Amino acid sequence: MAGLILIALVLLFVLFIGTSSFKIVGQAEVMVIERLGRFNRVARSGFNVLLPLIDRPRTIDVRIFDTDVNGVKRVRAGSTARIDLREQVLSFPSQPVITKDNVTIDIDAVIYYRVADPQKATYAVQNLPFALETLTRTTLRNIVGEMELDQTLGSRDTINKRMRDVIEEASIGWGVDVTRVELQAIEPPRDIQQSMELQMRAERERRAAVTQAEAGKRAAILEAEGVRESAVLRAQGLAEARLAMAQAEAETIARIASVLPEGEASEAAAYLLAIRYFEALPSVAQGPATTVFLPAEASGVLGALGSLRSLLTGHGAARNPGAPAGSPAGGPPGGAPGVRSPAGAGPQARPPSLTSPGTLALNAGLPGPDGGRTGGPASG
Repeated sequence: MAGLILIALVLLFVLFIGTSSFKIVGQAEVMVIERLGRFNRVARSGFNVLLPLIDRPRTIDVRIFDTDVNGVKRVRAGSTARIDLREQVLSFPSQPVITKDNVTIDIDAVIYYRVADPQKATYAVQNLPFALETLTRTTLRNIVGEMELDQTLGSRDTINKRMRDVIEEASIGWGVDVTRVELQAIEPPRDIQQSMELQMRAERERRAAVTQAEAGKRAAILEAEGVRESAVLRAQGLAEARLAMAQAEAETIARIASVLPEGEASEAAAYLLAIRYFEALPSVAQGPATTVFLPAEASGVLGALGSLRSLLTGHGAARNPGAPAGSPAGGPPGGAPGVRSPAGAGPQARPPSLTSPGTLALNAGLPGPDGGRTGGPASG
């Protein structure tokens, strides 16, 4: 019985010596080895042999992230002898920060770091995660306290860079290399959020109004340019039309003058003017009135027309001796309507009567079949 107990004790001692003397360190992990309480070496990845009861690994504080059965993430504080050399993420709850304009906001930050010197990380700081968290909080308060709310919301990159520079400078002595600092969320108070939403809505409405006004201005400019170009084109068209009419009238006058005897070519202009008067008479005579007032110059024009007719008649008779007197060359006998004929040459329209100085009154009625007037008598 005593022999069995002794054998069991020997086996336990051998097992203890084996577990404490032989250490297998994984990849990207190290162990800080102390000999008799003093730093001896850093055990790298692979198989390492330690002296029993003399060498032992030194533990450091860490934070372990895990998830419970309900899917809720939790952070547990612990200690381990194996130092992870990979980049690690240190996340901590959001903290209230007061800006320069006295607005309290909640900021959630996260820091990425990597252990560069395991010896310093073990002996230079008592609790590395807690030290990094505290340093991040104080640095964040100092930086945001110098900025206003609007500047804080729009300067995340600037805040991240300044925080990284400050934390990295302070953590160099801890053997830690800070690779990145990020702000996860910035949450202003609820009333500030509502005010920001109203301001944003008002700004968007202002931009919409400005855009609509610019569109209306542009449309008005384009419309005015179109009206101007249309007016220019219309004026050019009228000018060309008038030029064409003037050329046609000049050609008409030239042709009429070519058939008149020499010395009487000036009667052609009077003839064309009389034609214009006769063309205007129907429009002047429109309406319920029975009396039409014409300018006094019309008598001269009508007289010029009658003389021109007589002249053309004589000229035609000279060219055609067989034609009867009082009719144009090759035309029927008798007088032209509206022009005074010689005495005894058929029914004529009543001559105009002078009603007032400078005007002539013409009876609006025309001669009927019996030589009478269809309209009423001329009246002043």
